[in-house]
Amino acid sequence: MLSLNYTRIVRSARALLHPHWLLTKPESVCKAVTCSARCITTSSPLKDTWHSSRSLKALGKGRSYHSNLLLRYYSTGQVELNCWKCKQPLDQSPAFFCMSCKVVQPPEEGTSYFKIMDCDCTFTLDTQKLQKRYLQLQRSLHPDNFSHKSVKEQEYSETHSALVNKAYRTLLKPLSRGLYMLELKGMSIEEGTDSGADPEFLMELMEINEALHGARTSEQANKIGKDAKGKLADLTKEIDAALLKGELQAAKALLAQMKYYANIEEKVKEKLSELM
Repeated sequence: MLSLNYTRIVRSARALLHPHWLLTKPESVCKAVTCSARCITTSSPLKDTWHSSRSLKALGKGRSYHSNLLLRYYSTGQVELNCWKCKQPLDQSPAFFCMSCKVVQPPEEGTSYFKIMDCDCTFTLDTQKLQKRYLQLQRSLHPDNFSHKSVKEQEYSETHSALVNKAYRTLLKPLSRGLYMLELKGMSIEEGTDSGADPEFLMELMEINEALHGARTSEQANKIGKDAKGKLADLTKEIDAALLKGELQAAKALLAQMKYYANIEEKVKEKLSELM
């Protein structure tokens, strides 16, 4: 009976980690698997690391015996993270500081930006929460706070601070956030290629650019900017829906369109500066 139960648990865990399951139901992954640990990089599902024992225990809450077996399955081959100075176990992931000696820790390789910023792995994340988290982390990790510490602590704080800045900038805007979500799933939008774009869409863009180039008043430029902003709002809803359904190719095509309209928005700003 023990062997049978263990086999069932292992099979269930393997099914849970299957890459096709991740691609078809990404929203289930974030809710069912990474609820406690937030979002874990999904580009290589079979290589995901589970550093937080608290998150693992949550998977088997209320099922003491079976949860122990499940914990051992997920922990196979994993090394418990300890503080580099006092050697005490780190009970959080990512662990910015040791809870025992309060010393700053080295960044954990491969940790997703969503996890660093303590945000849900979703295209429509709470940007106010993101900003609050950013300010909190920078207050505690800024290199100025470690000017009188050891060289190692100074290096770790500088690395953390730069990583937090990059994570914040990436997740703040919808376009970079969406591209990063596709990147986590092993997809990317190639730079400088229009081969996959719809000819009608490209013609529409050409007309918009010509109209912007020929704009002679700020009112004309603002109108183009307002239209572009409205299109970006529509694309945001469409991309969110595609990602929730696991339709990655559709999300990729929509993000490519968003990229063009975001570029038009920037050109409108430049045009307004010229007209002032």
